[in-house]
This record gives sequence, C-alpha cells and structure tokens, in this order.
Amino acid sequence: MVQPAALAADRLLNRCDPDAFDFDTTVALPDVPGGLGQARAEEALRFGLAMRQPGYHVFVLGESGTGRRATAMRLLREFAADGTVPPDLCYVHNFDAPLEPRLMTLPAGRGAALKGELQTLIRELGPAIDAALESELHSSRIESLNEAHKAREEGALRELGQACGAEGLALLRTADGFVFAPTREEETLSPEAFDALPQAERDAVEAAVERWSDRLADLLDEFPGWRKALREAIERAERDALSPAIAHLLLGPRERFADLPQVLDFLTRIERDVLEGVATGRSAVDEEDDEGAGEEARSRFQRYELNLLVGHAETLGAPVVREDNPAFGNLIGRIEHIAHMGTLVTHFNLIRAGALHRACGGYLLLDAERLLGQPFAWEGLKRALRSGEIRIEPPAETQGWSPTVTLAPDAVPLDVKVVLIGDRETFYALTEIDPDFPELFKVAADFDDDLPRTDDNVLEFACLMAKLARAAGLLPLDRGAVARMVEQGARIAEDAGRVSLHTRLLADLMREADFHARAAGLAAIGATEIDLAIAARTRRFGRYSERVLESMLDGTVMISTDGARAGQINALVVVELASALFGHPVRISATARLGDGDVVDIEREIELGGAIHSKGVLILSAFLAARYARHQPLSLSASLVFEQSYTPVEGDSASLAELCALLSALAEVPIRQSIAVTGSVNQFGEAQAVGGVNEKIEGFFDLCAARGLTGEQGVVIPTASVRHLMLRADVVEAARRGQFHVWAVANVDQAMTILTGLEAGTPDAKGRTPKGTINHKVAATLAAMTSAAHAYASEGRGGRNRRRGEH
Repeated sequence: MVQPAALAADRLLNRCDPDAFDFDTTVALPDVPGGLGQARAEEALRFGLAMRQPGYHVFVLGESGTGRRATAMRLLREFAADGTVPPDLCYVHNFDAPLEPRLMTLPAGRGAALKGELQTLIRELGPAIDAALESELHSSRIESLNEAHKAREEGALRELGQACGAEGLALLRTADGFVFAPTREEETLSPEAFDALPQAERDAVEAAVERWSDRLADLLDEFPGWRKALREAIERAERDALSPAIAHLLLGPRERFADLPQVLDFLTRIERDVLEGVATGRSAVDEEDDEGAGEEARSRFQRYELNLLVGHAETLGAPVVREDNPAFGNLIGRIEHIAHMGTLVTHFNLIRAGALHRACGGYLLLDAERLLGQPFAWEGLKRALRSGEIRIEPPAETQGWSPTVTLAPDAVPLDVKVVLIGDRETFYALTEIDPDFPELFKVAADFDDDLPRTDDNVLEFACLMAKLARAAGLLPLDRGAVARMVEQGARIAEDAGRVSLHTRLLADLMREADFHARAAGLAAIGATEIDLAIAARTRRFGRYSERVLESMLDGTVMISTDGARAGQINALVVVELASALFGHPVRISATARLGDGDVVDIEREIELGGAIHSKGVLILSAFLAARYARHQPLSLSASLVFEQSYTPVEGDSASLAELCALLSALAEVPIRQSIAVTGSVNQFGEAQAVGGVNEKIEGFFDLCAARGLTGEQGVVIPTASVRHLMLRADVVEAARRGQFHVWAVANVDQAMTILTGLEAGTPDAKGRTPKGTINHKVAATLAAMTSAAHAYASEGRGGRNRRRGEH
C-alpha cells in the first residue's frame, strides 16, 4: 500500500476569487428578494398563513440566527397589508350582572370615538343634574309637593282632634308623641282633677281615650304610605326635570352612533340608570363632605365609561403582534385589582388586553422557548386556540383556588394565525409528547442552515451581504470583502462547498469590520477589515485556548510533537465556549496484554465517557475480532485512556486515533508524535467524517508553530472531511511551503502507514499478510497471545488432573 500524499495547499481552502464579481462595492447590488436559500420554508409559511382552516398554525423551526424571525415578520406584514382591519374590542358595564362585563365590538376607530363621547357625557353629567334639580321651576314643584304633604298630615290630625273634642278629649303633641287628655270647658284637666272625678266618669274617659287612640294609630299607619307617595312624586318630578337634560346630553352620541344598535342600547341603559338612581346620585353629589358618598357617585358615573380593550383607529390592514414576554397575563389578558378599604376590588375598567386580543383578526408571533418557560402560558394558548375564544381567567381562577372575587367578562371570539419560532429539538419534542401540538400546529416551516456554493448562489449571497449592510447602516463592502465573507460563510457552514445562512453571525462580523474601516477613515469595507474583525473576535474569546496552549508549551500537559512511541498518539478535540470554537491535541495511550478479549475504555469505567464515545470503543473491539480473530478467540485485554483528561469525553471523532494507538501497541511499532489524528471509524476500519475539522487542524498547527515547524508535522483526517476544509491563511501558507501537512485517509490502514512509515499489509488470496507489515505484526501478536492462553489453560487442566491422581 502506497502512503497517501499530503493534500495540496489549494485543497485546504476553497478561495473565492474577488475578480469573479462584476461590481466594485455592494452599493451596486440590489437587495435579495425574499429569504436567500429558504424557498421551502417560505413556501410553507405562505401556505400556513393563507390556509384559513382551523389548526393550521405555523411552527418555524431552524437554527437561531438564520433569519427565521426576519423572514416570518416580512411575510406576516405582506399578508397583513392585504388583510382587513379588525373591529375594536371594548368592555362596558353590565347593568344586569355587574361582575360579568359585556363585550362590545365596534368598527375600527369607532371605539375611541365612543370612549371620548362617554367621557364627555360623564364630565357634563354632574353639572347637568345639578342645574336641572336646582332650577326654580323644579324647586317650586318640590316645595309644593312637600307643603301639600305637610298640609295633608296636619289636616288629618286636626280633623281627628276636632272629632275627639266632641267627646271631651283633646289631642296633644308631646316630645314622646301624640296623647289624648280629658277636657272641661275647653280646658285640659290636670291629673289631680282627673283623679277627683267620679269612677264612672273616669271609666268613660278611659274608654274614649282607648277608642280614639286606635283611630289615631290607624291614621299614623297611613303616614308612611303618604310619605312614600311623596318620595315617588319627588322622584317623578326629578325624572321629569332630568329627562330633558339627559336626553339633550345623549342626543349627539345617539346621532353619531345611530348605525350601531348595541351602542344605542347601551346609551339607553345609561339614561335609564341615571334616572332610576337619581336620588342616590343626588345625595352623593350634594354631600361633598362625605368621602364615601362622593366615592359612590364617582363609581356610579364610572360605570358609564368604555374600556377600549383594543383600538384599531390607526391600524392599516390586519394587525401583526410580536410578544417577546408571553407570560399568561400578557398572552391571555388579565384583570387587575386595586386596594380599597382593606380589600382588593376590581371593575370592568381594570380588564387588560393580552397579545391574543391585540392580534385578533391578524397574526401573532411568539418565541416557543419563552412561551414554554412561562407557567400556564402554553396551556392557556392551546385552550384559546381549541375553543376559538379568549376567556380572561386568572391562572388561579382556572385552577379553582382563587380567594379573590373577580370578574367573568364575556369571551372574545378568536380569529388569529399563530406563528411559533423555535429550534428543531423543541418542535420534535412537542410533536412527540403533546398530542394537542400536531392538531394545532399542522404547518412546519423548516429553515435551512446553509446553501450550495454555486456561482449563482454566491452572487445572491453577495446581495444578501449588501442588504444586511444597508439595514445596519454600514459602509459598503468592496469585492474583496465580499469574497472573504463568502469564505467565512463556508467556514461557518463547515463545508467548502456551501455557505452559511446564519445571518446574525455574518451581520455581526460586518459590523465589527465596519468599526475597523471607519477607524481607518475608509469609504468601504475591504478584505483587510474582515480579517481584522475575525482576528479581534478570536482574540476576545481566546483566553482559554491560549491557556491550554501555554500548558502544553510549559510541559504541564504532556503533548509530544516529535519523536515516536508505540501505543501513544495525538488525537484532536474541539471545545465550544459561548459562540467560539477552538481545537487542541490530547494524548491517547493504549496498552495490550493477555486477557479475555476485552477492550477497556477507562473513560467509560470512571463515568467520564459519553454514550457515543463508548460506542466508538466497542466498534474497535468488533474491528479487532473481525479482522484478526475470525477463526480463533481474541485473547487480549487492552486499555484506552485520554491522558490528563479530567472532564467528560463525548463523541466518536477520536476512535480512529484510538484504533491506531491500539494497533501500534499490539504491533509494538512506534507512532510518529509529529502527526495528530482525527476521525471516526466503523467496524470495517473505514475512516468517517467528523465535525470541527478546521479548528482541530489549526489547534495542532498552533502548537507545532509555537515549538517550530519542522516539515514533519501534520494532521491525518478522513477523506470524507476534505470537503469541509476552510483553513486559516497561515496554515495554508505553511502547507504550501511544505512546513505542515494534511493527509486524507480512507481507512485505518492508510492512517497507520502515514503514522508508522510501514506498510499496513494487504492479505493475499489465502488471507496471509506480508511479513514486516503492520497487520502481520498485529496478527502475530494476537496469535501468540492465543497460544499463550491455550498453554495456560492446558497447564491448568494438567495440574488439576495430577492433583486428582495423587488423591
């Protein structure tokens, strides 16, 4: 097997040629029409927004920063522009059931107008009542009624007194009430004179007093009825006085809202309530010194107001609402309370709209993660969508344990299209565990993370950069800067043949490059400023990676970059901190000895190895057994460990390196320490692609460069990962000069050839490998272990047989 040649420098970085663009700066480029590379997602969004059947709400899924929200908002506004303006939503006092406010829906803009009319009415109502009830005509009428009532009572008492006088009795008014006293010659007898009368005469007087007392009692029993009639007469008089005044105040509103029967009905109810409650209202207004009465008057007039829950006076088209804090109250609405006299009270004016109310008749955009993180919010949203109405109930009320008396306002009919934005994991999890989710969100708009790097797409990508720069108020990019953005987009995508659509990362990079360009007084952003921005960001996030490199250079972490050693290899790992990725080498060592065929993963044994890493080690065992022990037992015990690793290890990208270290330990062939390895391996020994290949190569290159490039150093990667290479310019330049190498291998045999300088050895037709090759040495070692195991087993059986013979 011929050792694979190192990759040419041109294959390490798929450059974008600035001369391929026919523009000088992005000023000449138009905006991208729509979302670049998101045709499938846009098609799904348009379908979901246009579909009016129930349950066809939309879940926008994809990676954060791919323009999901901007695209969704653009399409929502596009659909909303052609929509109709929904009606205003209002709550008014329910005169029949005060705890159940009535919903009033009015044409857009009419709610605000009615609210103003009612505020004017309330402001003029008090003075109008005062003027009507204090008029001379009304005062004279009330005075006449009072005088007539007084004359009636006094006349009745006078007639009774005259009638009893014929029988020698006088009707006297005292502090304790009315009494009858005997008289003689129109003079009232004193008690002594009465006692001096004959007994028969006294008995006759007492009988007459009792008889007339009964008649007096009958007369006094009629007085409450007369007083009630007086009050009714006064109330009729007050209504007669107020009726023209109230009708005059309501004349304008009735004319301006003559086309709305529900408004006319409400105005009629106001008029009736004012006239029916005039006595209470009058006393409250008059008694200005009585704080309670004043408050009663204010609250009584307050119920004539209108709570404009949602007004659309200035809305154009259907509403588009984005709720960034989808708490239960912010979503469904809430009923506020105020403290009064030591208790919490509420009224219809304290009903507050939620996002669903504001979006009713239009579109609502929510963040799925934030929604699911709010107590009761997800269940509240589902309940509203299922029922087709918004019922404002506090969470405690829905659970049935609210101790506070609250309102039960009319439910609002719900007509809304909800768009949830979240990641793929959230979408799949909700689909799996929540049976309501697939019924309500039938449309999935899946946003791509990248797009193919074709010539047409690169030009569209340039237009996207121009659009992002203009939207952020940045300097234009020259063609060199656009070329570097294309290359950086490919690096972010981890694929030289694709470009990333993570517009947030790209826009941030352009903002930072704009900072450097303006600091230099440039008119446009160039490739140099893009490189400065990339370098500055790397430095900002580079503290940890620098400490790791320093620990290797000072020998704290033992990593060799020269010499050779059996059973020891440099693997490569990648670390993600915040949004920064960096790679570094890690030493893996392997030992082999006679045993039962187990390959021990020390990381797994101490519970530092993850499931995927453990899977990779088990694959190594399967490979060894399939290649070298198909017709005999595998009589070895081997151990693999990540040296000086004190944190959990996950992933299988080191399995190729682990297998090479294990083969080296079995064959007792040293591995060149100037070479690092990354890649996973399958049961057939084939190298498979891994992630973070650029960062891993650069991490090992930085260590080698710090110690001095010798021309012997390099990295082995799977052939399948070559298409992912978008290395830094300094790494490419070192490779061009022959100071650093990148080898691509298809299998473990090619990797071992590079690492050891020996042929791996290909079996002939009889399955025999040439002597001196890696595979021959491994097979010989395993065969020797098997023979030793058989010998030990035979010796053990013989010893047992001899012991039995002695007995």
